[in-house]
Amino acid sequence: MSYALCRWRALATRAGAQLPLQAPRDNRGLLLVSPPSGGLLLASSAAGGGSLATAPARGLCCSVARASIMPAWQLQSYGGLDALRYNANTPFPIIVYPNEVVVRVHASSLNPIDAAMSRGYGARVLNTMRDPLRMNPRDSELPLVLGRDCSGVIMECGVSVKHFRPGDEVWLALPPWKQGTFAEFVVASANEVAHRPLRLSHEEAASIPYVALTAWSALVTTGGLNNKTARGKRVLILGGSGGVGTFAVQLLKAWGAHVTATCSEDARPLLAGLGADHTLDYRHRDLPERARALSPFDLVLDGVGGSLEQWALRCLRPWTSAKYVTLVTPLLLNADRYGLGDGMVKSGLTLGRRVLSSFYSGVHYRWGFFTPNGPALDDIAELVNNKKIRPVVEKVLPFQDVLKGLHAMERGHARGKTVVTIASAAR
Repeated sequence: MSYALCRWRALATRAGAQLPLQAPRDNRGLLLVSPPSGGLLLASSAAGGGSLATAPARGLCCSVARASIMPAWQLQSYGGLDALRYNANTPFPIIVYPNEVVVRVHASSLNPIDAAMSRGYGARVLNTMRDPLRMNPRDSELPLVLGRDCSGVIMECGVSVKHFRPGDEVWLALPPWKQGTFAEFVVASANEVAHRPLRLSHEEAASIPYVALTAWSALVTTGGLNNKTARGKRVLILGGSGGVGTFAVQLLKAWGAHVTATCSEDARPLLAGLGADHTLDYRHRDLPERARALSPFDLVLDGVGGSLEQWALRCLRPWTSAKYVTLVTPLLLNADRYGLGDGMVKSGLTLGRRVLSSFYSGVHYRWGFFTPNGPALDDIAELVNNKKIRPVVEKVLPFQDVLKGLHAMERGHARGKTVVTIASAAR
């Protein structure tokens, strides 16, 4: 059954419409279905624009819907990865807002936040984002599809989407309060989507968006660096061999910065190959002294946290605009542990103390967070197409091995991203 017919049936069923055995079409090839209001819904196919409209007409006498489902990996409860189940009968996602698109997922990557969310990490804050008025019952977000980024093809566009058309090859990264990309289809806002770099395969492209936008948010939005201001700046990356670190190294080198990164001894060739000027073994007992010997730095990007913060702050150039940006924050954990209100207050006090302490030392202390950003993905795609950034993929798994890949990722020491192929497995 074609995508257009599956989508027509899914949309109509959820609208309460009755369906015929064969989808009625007009002379333009548009699918017609009768909604409860008595009008006709017009739904064009993926090749013809993907728009929906309503026209006054007499209702149709129809039968029950078929094939409005897709395969996906769903979290049934916050019981860790063991609560993740493959469901071949997941309902099709539906466009709700006019600026949304439906994307057929060809490949998706595994990220540490997927495993963390399976244990309920950030559930209080994320549920507030999903349901700010608390209209829905507790755990109404379940079953939850994990997966935060993907590469795929647009199948349908909302009526106000102008920058994309059905058939466009795109990549995207979704905020963690949305249903994710471990599924055959996903709905995203158009401002979360960008045209993917066509010199990469879908699997290579899928490895980039989430880690890239996390690094982009830390370095650009929070750190104030860009292709003009980064030239000649000295940057220290703590945790350089992870997904965020390997992208940050390449982005900063493309912009002309001097980069020092910490990693394990066996990852040093990888980072050197990506352009890092200096690599430091994080296991070495003299790491603080070795880092200070290469200081002062204009920015420290911390993807590790813990005790490193105590000495890394002293490696910054004081009384300039030097910044310490950490991606390891207690915000979501505090909300989970103390409740939304008390957790936010505790996090605010923690941040305030560190900001003031750092300010007295002449440096700026900031928290960085992943932020969906379609325009940034456009800039990143240009860098990829110009061969300034390359994907770092360790392994590609079939869709049925998502759970196996997440367990392996949790064991750590990966030297690149793990990607799953979805579209071919779902057919």
